[in-house]
Amino acid sequence: MIKKFFTFFIAVDLIIIFLCLVITNQHWLINTQVAFSSSMVIALATYYSYSKHIEKSIEQQLHIDDRDILDKQDDPYDLYSSEINEEVIENPTKEQILEAKKPIKQNYIQNLRKSFFSFASLYRIGGYICLIIGFFYLNNNKILNVYAYLVGFLIIPLTVFIISINKKVLNG
Repeated sequence: MIKKFFTFFIAVDLIIIFLCLVITNQHWLINTQVAFSSSMVIALATYYSYSKHIEKSIEQQLHIDDRDILDKQDDPYDLYSSEINEEVIENPTKEQILEAKKPIKQNYIQNLRKSFFSFASLYRIGGYICLIIGFFYLNNNKILNVYAYLVGFLIIPLTVFIISINKKVLNG
């Protein structure tokens, strides 16, 4: 899947390079390529950090399930487990409702903490640093063209958007 997207990104970038060479506008070429490179680093870093986050979550889920192999084969859906202690309360009080919500709030904070570490990964921060350094480099050398920079930066989001629309149209 990532190879498919990468191929489309490079194809769209090559079209923009070709257009910049035909128009013979060197500043547009430099701006689009600096922005595209930064955007590509951010996209790859995001993909990598979230894939690592998902792998860790799967590993944790596998360690939680501590039933033995024979029990899993005999009862794959855990239908005959003796650990079910659910009580049905017809008219719960506020204290009972708050007590029932307590584990949900704890999981919310724990999930927020885990997703923050994948959001603020060093790879993504490095990608944003590349974006900022590229922007300031172009600005300090007086060759920054904001429109060209935006075109180069938006190659990846627009390509993903177009691919997802085409996929929805083709699949129904």
